[in-house]
Parts: sequence; C-alpha cells; structure tokens
Amino acid sequence: MHAVVSIKQVPDTSEVRIDPRTNTMIRSGVPSIVNPEDVHAVEEAVRLKERFGGKVTVVTMGPTQAINALREAVSLGADVAILCADRGFAGADTLATSYVIWKAIQRVDREDPVDIMLCGRQALDGDTGQVPPGVATRLGWPQLTSVLKIDEIDFEERFVRVHRLVEGGREIVRSTLPAVITCTRELNAPRYATFPNMVRAARFQPQIWDKAALGIADDDPNIGLRGSPTIVSKVWAPAPRQRSGTTNIDGSDPDRAAAELAEVLSGLGLTRSTHVSPVTAVPASAAGGEL
Repeated sequence: MHAVVSIKQVPDTSEVRIDPRTNTMIRSGVPSIVNPEDVHAVEEAVRLKERFGGKVTVVTMGPTQAINALREAVSLGADVAILCADRGFAGADTLATSYVIWKAIQRVDREDPVDIMLCGRQALDGDTGQVPPGVATRLGWPQLTSVLKIDEIDFEERFVRVHRLVEGGREIVRSTLPAVITCTRELNAPRYATFPNMVRAARFQPQIWDKAALGIADDDPNIGLRGSPTIVSKVWAPAPRQRSGTTNIDGSDPDRAAAELAEVLSGLGLTRSTHVSPVTAVPASAAGGEL
C-alpha cells in the first residue's frame, strides 16, 4: 500500500492581524502551521499503513520554510517527504498549484505506484477546496470529497467505500482505486507525535524538487502567475460588528410588557405595526409555574 498525502503550510489564523492602511494580512511575526484538515489526512494515511503495511509519502508546494510542515508530518508517521520549491512556482493560484502537485504525483507514481491520495478538504487560508479536485482531474482518478468515514477499503480488489458529507446528510459512495480523498475533521482524531518520530523528524531532510526535477519547462505557461487566471482585485477588512444594547422589560404586568416589547421592536424596524393585541394574564398557578 502506498498512500500519498498533499499538505499545505498556512498562517495560524488565531494570530492573523490586518493592516488598517493597506487592508492586507500582516504576515510578519505570524506563525505557520500545517493546515488542520491536512493533519487528519496524514493520520488516515498512517492508519492505513499500520493496517495494510506499505508507506506514506507527503508532498507540498511552497517556500523552503514549508520543510517544517513536512517534518511535522514525518513526526506523525509519514515515511517520505517531498517539497516542490522553485521561484517559478511563486504566485500560483489553485489551478497552477494543482498543476505542480499533479506533476509531483506523476513522478511519485512512476517510481512507486500510488494506491490512494489523501488531502484535507480545504485550506484554512484560501478556503476554496479546489486543489485536490484539480489534481484528481489531471490524474484522471475518481475524487471523493468531504469524507467523514472510510467504511471499507481493499487494495487487492482495488475499491474503497466512504461516507461523504453532503447538504442535509451523508452519502455512501463506492469507488475504484486509485482515488483522491479529501478528509474532514470528523474522519479521525490525530495522534500525538511519539518521541522517536520527533527525533527522526528533527533530523529529516525532505527531497526538494524544482521545475527540472518535475519535468516542467522554464517557459511552461501553467505555473506561477502565468498559470493563474485568478486575480485578487481588492482586499478589505470587514467593518467591526456593532453591538446592540440590551433592553430589560418588567414582566410583572403582561399587557404593559407586551406594549413595551412592541415599541422596542418597532423602533428596530422589526414590526409592521405598533398595534398590540390585548394580552390576557395567566396566573402562575394556572400556568404550572412562574411567569
């Protein structure tokens, strides 16, 4: 069994700040983390390795600092880590990113055939969920998105059955292998890194593949800014949410309380009329408790 996991290093959104002058995110001093849903993908791949044997290969695209994300995946049980890094990849949107990851998976598959690819459902920063389907489309593999549970998998019979999160419920789907699966947080509970794996990860040096290693020409129009049709024309910070005040109404007199409530709602524009229907007070004893 050979599982490949595509991960991404993203800014820790709990530390994100917006520059009020430029309306752009302040990246200086903001720590980076492995995209949370990608951690669940790594965990599921490691569980498959423990169950069936084989190995787990982790792939990412980014600057050299993304080596830290790959080392974290190794500390969780991954065996091989590959960083796709080249100045020509800079400025890539989801389409150009899926192209580079596709090239990397193609090379991995040539060297050691891939049985399954796992990814997080979507990245914390872009929040599009477009890269895994883009890779699956380029590979020509089935894509199973928003997976809550891998119900059954057989690498000899070459099939997998999963539960997918869909609007209003879940869908049970069976697919042939190899396939691309995007993982939700409900799929599993990631483990803590063991001390031996942490030591191994600290010393681990991932493979670094540039354009030449991936068989990509210098003038390839599918990478970087040239291969990115998405344009961010404007960025702005959301206006601070205004907190509304609280109005306390004495409920000892139901008629007066109803009239006061209607007046408040009318002032907020939440009623069509200020007319209040008569309210009959019900004694607390008859209502079965205090009003």
